[in-house]
This record gives sequence, C-alpha cells and structure tokens, in this order.
Amino acid sequence: MPVPPVIPAESAADRRRPWLVLAVCCMSLLIVSLDNTVLNVALPAVQRDLHTSVSGLQWTVDAYTLVLASLLMFSGSTADRVGRRRTFQTGLVVFTTASLLCSLAPGLGWLVAARVLQAVGGSMLNPVAMSIISNTFTDARQRARAIGVWSGVVGISMAAGPIIGGALVESAGWRAIFWLNVPIGLAALLLTRSYIPESRAPRPRRADPVGQVLVALLLAALTCAIIESPHRGWTSPLVLGCAAVAGCALPALLRYESKRTEPLLDLRFFRSAPFSGATVIAVAAFAALGGFLFVSSLYLQDVRGLDPLHTGVFLLPMAVMALLTAPLSGRTVAARGPRLPLLLAGSALCASAVLQALTFSERLPTAVLVVAYLLFGTGFGLVNAPITNTAVSGMPRAQAGVAAAVASTSRQTGQVLGVAVLGALLAGGTHTDPAAFTGAARTAWWIIAGCGAAVLVTGTLTSGRWARATAARTARRFAAEETAAETKEPVNT
Repeated sequence: MPVPPVIPAESAADRRRPWLVLAVCCMSLLIVSLDNTVLNVALPAVQRDLHTSVSGLQWTVDAYTLVLASLLMFSGSTADRVGRRRTFQTGLVVFTTASLLCSLAPGLGWLVAARVLQAVGGSMLNPVAMSIISNTFTDARQRARAIGVWSGVVGISMAAGPIIGGALVESAGWRAIFWLNVPIGLAALLLTRSYIPESRAPRPRRADPVGQVLVALLLAALTCAIIESPHRGWTSPLVLGCAAVAGCALPALLRYESKRTEPLLDLRFFRSAPFSGATVIAVAAFAALGGFLFVSSLYLQDVRGLDPLHTGVFLLPMAVMALLTAPLSGRTVAARGPRLPLLLAGSALCASAVLQALTFSERLPTAVLVVAYLLFGTGFGLVNAPITNTAVSGMPRAQAGVAAAVASTSRQTGQVLGVAVLGALLAGGTHTDPAAFTGAARTAWWIIAGCGAAVLVTGTLTSGRWARATAARTARRFAAEETAAETKEPVNT
C-alpha cells in the first residue's frame, strides 16, 4: 500500500506574514494621515514663527495635497510596471527625507518645497500599499478584514492627530510634528525589505505623460489663481495667467484623454451615474473637510486664544465620531447599499455647517461648538465607505482599481479646493481682526453647508434604480469594447 505524501503544515511564521505585510502598509498610511491632521493644529504656530500670511498657510497645506492629487494615478500605474515593493520603498525614503527637511525649513518657501517633496513620496505609499494588500490577501474574507483594519487607521489618525499635534507644538514647537514621521518611516522601510514581496501587474497600463502634465497644470493653475487672488487682485497678470492656463488645460485634457486607448483619466467611466456621483461627492465632502480643519484651527487659536493642545481637545469630538461611524457606514453599505449612509452623511455635514453659520461669533458657546463638531464628524465618517463603493459599483473587475484611484484623486482635489477657496475668504488680515474673521467665517460655513447639500442631493440622484442601470450599461459597454479589441470587430451600440 503506497504511503501518501507528507504535506508540510503551514508554519506560524507563514500565517503571520500577511498580517506583518498589513502592519507595514498601515504604518505608511499612519504617517501620511497623521501628517494632514497634526499640521492643521500647527498652522497658527507656523504663521507666527515664519511671519507668513493666510495665503502662505494655504500653500503649506495645498502644496502637499495638490501634488498628491496630481500623482496618485501615475504612481499607482508606475508601481504596476516597475514593482510595487520597489515603488513603496522609494516612497518611504522620499517621504521620510522630506519630513526631516520640513522640520529644518528656515522659511516659508523652503517649507512649501519640502511639502511638495513629501507629496511625491506620499503618492507612492497609500495607493501602492492598497495594491500590496490586495495581492497579499487572496482570500476574499481575509482581504475584507485587512481592508477594515486599513480603513480603521485613518480613523485612528483623525482621532489622535489633533491631540498629538497639539501636544508636540505646545511642548517642542511646530517642527516636532514632522520629526514624528522619521522613526516611523525608517522602521517601515526596514520592515518592507524583510517582509513585503515584490509584485507587478500582469498587464500594467501604459504611461500617459501628456495626460499627467495636463492634470498637474489644471490643478496647480486653478489653485494658484484662487489662493493669490485676494491680495494680488483678479486682474493681476499672475492670476489672469493661471486662470488662462487652467481654462486651456481642461479642454485639452478632455480631448487628449478621449483619444487614448489607455488614458490616465478614462472618460468612459463617467457614463456610469454612480461613478460620476462618487466623484462629485468625494470633491464636495473633502472640500468640506479641508475647509473645516483650516477655518476651525485658525478660529480656535487666533480668535478664541486657545493653545495648540486645547485646540486638539476641541477637535476631538469630530475625530471620535468619524472613528465610530466609519465602520458602521461600511457595514451598512455592505448590507443595504450606499444610499442611506450618503443621505445621513450629507444631512449631518449640512446641519453642522448651518448651525455654525447661524450662530458663529467670537465667543460661540462651547456646547454649540461641540454639537457642530459631533455632527461634522458623524457626516464625514459616514461618507467615506460609500464613495469607494459607489465609484466601483457595476464596474468590471479589471476596471475597479482604476475607478477607485480616480475616487482617491477626487478626494485630494476636493481638499485642495476647500483650503484654497475658504482660505481666500479669510485672507487679507481677517485672522488678526476677530470681527472681520467672524464675518468671513460665516460665509465659509455657508459654503461648507453647500458642500454637505451637494453630498445629499448627489447621493440621492446617483444611488437609485436609474443610476444602477447606467452602471450596468457602462459595464456591458466596457466588456463589449474589450471583446471587440481582442477580435478586432466593431462595437454595437
């Protein structure tokens, strides 16, 4: 009787390895997410130390998010071609080095330049880390658990960021918020070399340098025009030139991308109402977040006179509610679809902003402020899961990753515009005059309320039966076009 072959049991180290990979990826997400939240608390300290204006603070925030939004899709496709671990390691080196340079910046120009370099590294981290996780966890149930842990890190960073940032600024100055990234980045780099395997896409998308340049020109020119207009004037050569560049870059981008076989921005996605809705919702929700953090940090410190640590404590209700409602939103989307979380999110964001717009004053009662922050955190926590779900709803599996990348880019674009537009309202010295700040801030809160209303209306229109039908038609169209490309036959419309 033949002896059956002995199959070696999976070792404990083999079972732990995927979760070690997840831990390393979460470390990269943590430093990128913390960097955004701790910086907002430090803005008044940066302003005093570097003697800069509100527009200087806008560039400190937007230089990062602008470059990140421009490079997310490019970095993801590059990682598919040259190797995800190699790209991820490069991102960690660049991000960590740039964080150190931020902490050493002698002036605003150097700080903004270092933030740009940070964003170049950051663009190689989060989207690439998500690809690494998807390739490491092949079992659908384990992958869902891993993505749940990954999403929880964002909530943790939002909850801990204001407190950590406030404590660091209060004890060691604003430069300390960038020191935090250095040991975490170095540890993640060493662990990456040991535990993360190399992987590439079997059929990576071709590079689209022209599309990449047009996207960067569009976002940079538009942002520059908005930020610089308050103190230079709308008729200044710089502002008019930037507006002209943005006005030319948009149609050029749409025309060029529509003719490419593998474009950076696939315009066919927008035939799906859920995808188009997810793009609008992402821009609106993250514009609200960027504006909320920018306005609130200046108000709490420059108008109410709080120190950075107490500013972090005031922002904690918003962060905690975002942490608690995010997983609830994910479970609701899985069980009932995205409509209910989107409606609740839009309502909560709108209610928070309207409450502050109606009652805003130099000494707004603490109870009103806490309620407004609780509502905002609830709305923001609910909106994130439906964005990704709605973006990929009905998309073929081959296109889901690209659709999710566009949604991520839309998030960053929204944050850029939120800081640029609302910061422009507060420019011109209003931060030193409480009465002027109050008037400008009320307008800012009405704009944030409009963003919440956009989430509510768009979520209603793009999550129903008609919208799902457009997604199904788009998926069939993609499938037909792919089949036609393989057989070289025309697509029947």
